[in-house]
Amino acid sequence: MKTYIKALIALPFVFTSCSDFLDRAPADALSPSTFWKTEKDATLALTGCYNGFESGSTILYRDCGSDNAYNYHRHEGWQVIGNGEMTQSDTGAGSFGFGTIRRCNEFLENVDKVTFTTEGLKEQYTSEARFIRAYRYFIMTQSYGDVPLVTRVFQTPQEAEVPRDSKETVEQFIIDELKAIIDGNALKKGPGTGGRISHAAAQALLMRVYLFKGMYAEVKEIAGQITGYSLFNNGEGAYNNLFLMANENNNEAILEIEHIKSDYGMSFGAYTPNSAGGWSSIVPLQTLVDSYEMADGLTIEEAKAAGTYDETNPYVNRDPRLSATIVYPGQVYNGKVYSSVVAGNDDNPTKADNSTKTGYNFKKYINPIDQYDDMWNTGRNMMVIRYAEVLLSKAEAMIELNLINDEMYAAIDAVRERAGMPAVDRNKYNSQDKLRELVRRERRVEFAYEGMRRFDIIRWNIAKDVLNGKVYGCRQAGNDNPILEETYPNGDHKVNLQGEPFFVETRTFAEHNKYLPLSQSSLDKNPKLVQNEGY
Repeated sequence: MKTYIKALIALPFVFTSCSDFLDRAPADALSPSTFWKTEKDATLALTGCYNGFESGSTILYRDCGSDNAYNYHRHEGWQVIGNGEMTQSDTGAGSFGFGTIRRCNEFLENVDKVTFTTEGLKEQYTSEARFIRAYRYFIMTQSYGDVPLVTRVFQTPQEAEVPRDSKETVEQFIIDELKAIIDGNALKKGPGTGGRISHAAAQALLMRVYLFKGMYAEVKEIAGQITGYSLFNNGEGAYNNLFLMANENNNEAILEIEHIKSDYGMSFGAYTPNSAGGWSSIVPLQTLVDSYEMADGLTIEEAKAAGTYDETNPYVNRDPRLSATIVYPGQVYNGKVYSSVVAGNDDNPTKADNSTKTGYNFKKYINPIDQYDDMWNTGRNMMVIRYAEVLLSKAEAMIELNLINDEMYAAIDAVRERAGMPAVDRNKYNSQDKLRELVRRERRVEFAYEGMRRFDIIRWNIAKDVLNGKVYGCRQAGNDNPILEETYPNGDHKVNLQGEPFFVETRTFAEHNKYLPLSQSSLDKNPKLVQNEGY
């Protein structure tokens, strides 16, 4: 796929690159009468569909719209999504755009004109374009609810003035498309397909749609059909190693966004700590840190009751996914001790605009920093769908179906044990309510910083519970010696945090906040669009 991305950069766009479906193709675009001839034409056009079908940075920012993370720099658009203050004039998430969908529609309308010499390639390319269109509609329905269902290329701005279709109508279209793609059996199979849409990617997206719609029997069925993939496991530290650039396109990756340094790069500079030259644009909240269990499987509430959790030294003996995902005080990171609780330190929340405002930074994908010679310009791929989601979706569906059996436990155990956590305590987690609590926590810590949490809390109808009120970062020092010389086997320094937590902001979440507002620009261009209620 990286070869195709390079080809795209050199190609004058056949399709509009604008974000609104009312925009016309540019005047210097290649003419359909001269372009749609050869396999090479089709390859380049399909690459145009892939370009921007999902954004690695948007996946990371999406957690800021949840109780996992905070976006300090308001102009980036996600602070107001997290705190409920977003209006139609704000930057927004950028998901209400039809550029990719238009490119897919144009591909599908013209692919029959191409003379293919490679057997099966037309069917494969057609399936890939249909998947990308379905994926974009999935993101749009989750973000905005009702959206126009556009499956053809409009020739005039007036023709493109169409109203919104119901979310249910668009979701059924997505399901029908994905089922047809799967039944068509034209996509590549198995791991190692890189950034190309695979057969399993279509199955996994269908599984995700079913899960979000509460179609649990269908989730269990389709999850069982996804074969040839497994959890990446190369021994101790496997969860951390999963996100190393050296391990891209591994056996767990069902779909990734491919990046090429300089040509189509992925930047991590905005997300790294101030002490490493970054902007701390996306930082974890204390509620996310608290969701990680102790290493023995107790929640921190249970550990407090048992006397095994020390609030002044809270990072010791925790789920290994915590240290793999989050940089916290006392951790050795980028060659030095992370000291955000120390006054005057470059990462202290009061030091600079680019200092974390919670006392934490994210670490997943960014550790170690020296795997990139330029953190602002990397060729790092980004996960969109991985096999752990298949296992946890299957487990959640079985729990909701009240199918509490060894198969369900085994799916959760596999995810936990790969991370270095103990298997599920069958005596404690032996009811639908307790298992629902567990699998939701597992999804949260397994997929932190992977853009899943906001959609999850909305579909579970708990956003109103977790996105209302004051939010905080880590405890402040409260003394002159918050980070001690004493270290643990994993290299962390013991901390002694006696102060109050850093206050971040006050959030509100009303019913209408489950969907984002349409931008004023979109409303101005299409008078048949109606704003989401409450904005």
